[in-house]
Amino acid sequence: MAKRTYRTGSIEERNGTFRLRWSVDGRKFTKTLKAGTSKTDAGKELRKRLGAADNGQHVAPSNMTVNQWLDQWLSIGAPGKRKEPVGLRTLERYTQLLAEHVRPTLGDRPLQQLQPTEIDALYAEMAAKISPWTGRPLSKTTQRHVAVVFGASLATAERSGAIAFNPMQKTQTKPKKGEVDHGIALETDELATLVAGFRATRFHSIVALAAATGARRNELLALRWTDFNAEKGTIRIERALEVTKNAATKKKIIRLKAPKTARGTRTVDLDPGTVAMLVAERRKHQQIVAGIPDGADIDLSLIKLPPDALIFPADLDVENPTLTKTREPRDLSKNFRRVARKLGFARMRFHNLRHSHSTILLDAGVPVHRVAARIGDDPATLLRTYAMLTKKTNEKMTDAVNALGTLLLKG
Repeated sequence: MAKRTYRTGSIEERNGTFRLRWSVDGRKFTKTLKAGTSKTDAGKELRKRLGAADNGQHVAPSNMTVNQWLDQWLSIGAPGKRKEPVGLRTLERYTQLLAEHVRPTLGDRPLQQLQPTEIDALYAEMAAKISPWTGRPLSKTTQRHVAVVFGASLATAERSGAIAFNPMQKTQTKPKKGEVDHGIALETDELATLVAGFRATRFHSIVALAAATGARRNELLALRWTDFNAEKGTIRIERALEVTKNAATKKKIIRLKAPKTARGTRTVDLDPGTVAMLVAERRKHQQIVAGIPDGADIDLSLIKLPPDALIFPADLDVENPTLTKTREPRDLSKNFRRVARKLGFARMRFHNLRHSHSTILLDAGVPVHRVAARIGDDPATLLRTYAMLTKKTNEKMTDAVNALGTLLLKG
């Protein structure tokens, strides 16, 4: 058995296999290198570990696999740069992406031995993959999302000392962002036509409120009557629905949570027409609770609704509605698209009501930060995602360009 000393470490050779021994702050470490490793490479590995100790970046050897690390990362809520756990729905999506695209290829690899070239190979594999759900190549958006999620897990591993460095930082390739279809943003007259078209449906009130406030679908479905102040003409948004699945039974679970971001908690001013619509809707609910038939001339001011009564409950049409049962968000979206198509808005999705509200305000010259505060979004995100050019905006730009050219060439 040969032994060679390197400062506070040594290399032992036995039957062609090298074992490293070194100390950091009085604690001893050992690591047996894989068979076939040369003496030169063994020396480099030991020097790297001693150098990391000198720089305060030493990581204790571990046989933890990528799968084991991902299990640990997901169990603490998949924290990212902000070191905060994500929501349950997001956590489900992360779990799904990693299970489908990362674990089968890299899951059994020792985490500390993961190489940038292996991650590059994963990217190439995803680019060539056919989605089992669509039968088409995996979308660029999904590829990019996998890279972001896996990168966040490795960044956390580096911060926590599980690995010495994040191998994703040295990859040669990176999935590009795909083109996202944001749908359409309607102008004022088009939006009015769409909302009017829903008047004969049971979705009119929620569609009208979405168009008038720019609130998210799951924020609207979590609104209670206690959030509505008719005197002040405001509505308070401080919760949203979250749809997840029970890990054991796979049964769908709908729960209430805080809004998507801290900006999501807000008070939104309402126009007089929207206030009147909500007052009329509340009267219907009071009549239901009191058992009063439509058209009866009775003072409803003394009729109290349950404190957790929803503005848009699921079962108003049943014989004994509770007014507290939440709607199924996906069903609302599907029904919205079905009616919108019949009205001639084939590309319109429920979320595009939010797009339309934002874009109309921006076109009207309302400052970006005020629009962002109203819809509970980041100003940068608002500009990047929602400030889509409409016909009206294009006409404004054309007029401005023409006026500028005329002024420059005058005389």
